[in-house]
Amino acid sequence: MSAHPPGSGVAARRAPAQPKTRGFLHIDRHGAGPQAIYVVTYHRVNHGGTRPRPIEAVGAEALLELLERIGVDFHLREVRGALEDILRLGSANIPDLWLTDEEILEKGLGQS
Repeated sequence: MSAHPPGSGVAARRAPAQPKTRGFLHIDRHGAGPQAIYVVTYHRVNHGGTRPRPIEAVGAEALLELLERIGVDFHLREVRGALEDILRLGSANIPDLWLTDEEILEKGLGQS
């Protein structure tokens, strides 16, 4: 007989963790001003697993909310530089975003 009740989380800790894979976000800006449309796509470095699915954000505030929901760290210099490049050049990449297949699907960044 087990000392832990069923569903206590012990089994979850024993289950192997789903591996995270390295990828990056590519962001394209279409238009200018408050109604600019930003298309965000997650690309895996190893090209396996789920297929990328672009997400659209209308306006800079919606883009920032989307990036926050995805888990982008705004304190990183690379992220701040990418946001500046989007404003100046119209597109940029945010590197080194590690996600599992499950997280990619949960965040709406991929399709199976």
